[in-house]
Amino acid sequence: MPEVELKPCFLTPRQVKPEFPLFVYLPGMDGTGRLLRSQTAGLEVGFDVRCLAIPRQDLTSWDVLTSNVLDLIHTELERSSQRPIYLCGESFGGCLAMKVAIAAPHLFKRMILINPASAFKLRPWLDWTSQLMYLVPGCFYDVGALGLLPFLASLPRISRSIRQELLKTMRSIPSETVNWRVSMLREFSIDEDKLRSLQQTVLLIAGGSDRLLPSVSEVERLAQIIPHNQTIILPESGHACLLEESVNLYKILQSHNFLEKKITPIVKNPLWK
Repeated sequence: MPEVELKPCFLTPRQVKPEFPLFVYLPGMDGTGRLLRSQTAGLEVGFDVRCLAIPRQDLTSWDVLTSNVLDLIHTELERSSQRPIYLCGESFGGCLAMKVAIAAPHLFKRMILINPASAFKLRPWLDWTSQLMYLVPGCFYDVGALGLLPFLASLPRISRSIRQELLKTMRSIPSETVNWRVSMLREFSIDEDKLRSLQQTVLLIAGGSDRLLPSVSEVERLAQIIPHNQTIILPESGHACLLEESVNLYKILQSHNFLEKKITPIVKNPLWK
């Protein structure tokens, strides 16, 4: 995994598959893209996967991040312009995905939102608590990351190695960057009329046991706004549900008929872990 320090980029798997639909994943607040690895093998059965990686020191706005993502997608389309694009955003990346989708709705065949953090400012206690983060010295962030882990993930459903990777990733983000991205979530807003105008089908996925954000109520709220949607609740899953051993995103897309039949490859062996 390359170090990303200068500007946002797409992490690309070793084997590029330009004949497959492009799957663009926008990560959570860590912005590293590292944590998608547990899902990559499954997704590569039917997609050419790209994962956004945002520099650790990046303090840009929603508008700049949106523009950066669209630039990266257009670069991919220069290589293969005819294939469909699936846009997937998780948590913080779910907010970014909505910004990207309404900025260029014609680009995307499907959109997937997983525990989107768009509910952040709608919950006053979350907004109030997040503002206290500015008073926490940076030296306490390592301890804070450990304390946050049970809220971020359903730990019994995640392997020991993935837990360690999650904690390492959380600790790798500077406190200034964490505070900045939290402030972005506090200020996040989206034009609901533009969401209502989306023509593509949107898959809304929520962890029923999310202890960090009210994800179930948020996807239910979004389902009232987005005209063409499917909603999936994963009853036992936490906020970082894609890290859980029993969750396979590609199989979820398959089982809910979210893939175009003409591009869905035959899967000979079950991919449920």
